[in-house]
Amino acid sequence: MASEEQAQEIEVLQSIYPDEFLCIIQLVLEPPAIPGQIYEPPIINLHVTYPPTYPDTAPELDLTIDAASPVSSLAFPEDKELLLSALAPTIEENLGMAMIFSLATTLKESAETLISDRAHAIEKTREDHLRKEEEKEMEKFRGTLVTRERFMVWVAEFKEEAARKAVAEKEQLEAEEKGKRGGGGGGGGGGVKEKRLTGRQLYERGIVGNADDLEEDADDVEVDIAKLKVKE
Repeated sequence: MASEEQAQEIEVLQSIYPDEFLCIIQLVLEPPAIPGQIYEPPIINLHVTYPPTYPDTAPELDLTIDAASPVSSLAFPEDKELLLSALAPTIEENLGMAMIFSLATTLKESAETLISDRAHAIEKTREDHLRKEEEKEMEKFRGTLVTRERFMVWVAEFKEEAARKAVAEKEQLEAEEKGKRGGGGGGGGGGVKEKRLTGRQLYERGIVGNADDLEEDADDVEVDIAKLKVKE
């Protein structure tokens, strides 16, 4: 009876896999679907040997990579044991029934999942590397991030520098005034002509107005400093 069932199953399998040798089922696997990448479909062969008591006992199975298969992420003999062990649940579920087609289907799905997972892992590693390289390039064009702490440090430094400049300007003006008073004791027309400052110089020294009140030609306007009172 067992031989009869085997013969019937072989006949069915030959109708499903018409180009295969008896008890060798060639499985063309679906390649990984990754945008921008092209993979040739790998091919594996499932070798089946029927024991006399089949299907009440499991068939003997072996697995090879077909000679015409392109290079893939499958590695034999390491992956052979992994894929064959994945068939154990299907064998248990189908004892007493024809099971070769179910085994071939399970094997194909397991192999496709394996190569897909590995291909996606390789692609992710490649994308991560590219992203890190892009981030390195972008860092070249980024300025220093302004935080509250950095801003407060900048404000303090700016105020300190402004105070130093103001003191220096005041000391310079006082020195100029003393020099003028010391050398101006002569007669009316014989004295030294006092130095005149332009409107922009007066603004820059904090003596008059603001920048919006100055005309474009303010640098050409001279002011008699003797007529100005410097606020202490």
